[in-house]
Amino acid sequence: MALKAVFPGTFDPIHYGHIDIVKRGCALFDEVVVAVYNRPLKNLLFSRHERMQLVQEACLTIDNVIIKSYDGLTVDFCDSVDAKIILRGLRVFSDFEHEFRMALANRRLAHGIDTVSLITSEKHTFLSSSTVREIATLGGDVSSMVPDFVLEALEKKLAQDYAKSEDV
Repeated sequence: MALKAVFPGTFDPIHYGHIDIVKRGCALFDEVVVAVYNRPLKNLLFSRHERMQLVQEACLTIDNVIIKSYDGLTVDFCDSVDAKIILRGLRVFSDFEHEFRMALANRRLAHGIDTVSLITSEKHTFLSSSTVREIATLGGDVSSMVPDFVLEALEKKLAQDYAKSEDV
């Protein structure tokens, strides 16, 4: 039986820290399902379709990865794809507290699903999607944080949003 892990997130946008966790997860598990969450309790810059496209392009060269979108509980999604592992990345100590509580809640909801957390690579410690969005929105350079195609998508999306705000 293949050992399958689910790496859930909004990926708004996907960045080098995410890609690093995907690659390292693929070295540990037979298959990693990158699960793009559709309805988070936060505002998104990119639509589900746009995030799916960016994640797919980011993972093109990785053999044992599948990209899917989902709604609802992560443990239910894991069950639907027959995964027993939730893969997460930890950057800083505050991430641990949040991920620890989430892992306990998920374990209570689904006893057969465990969480495996990978410590981020040192060079990605500061990196989060919200950091990327904020810097890009303020006109900063995020080219060292995201692949070129994500940078282009950010620039296009922010130009569209700026044009819309000018119309008001």
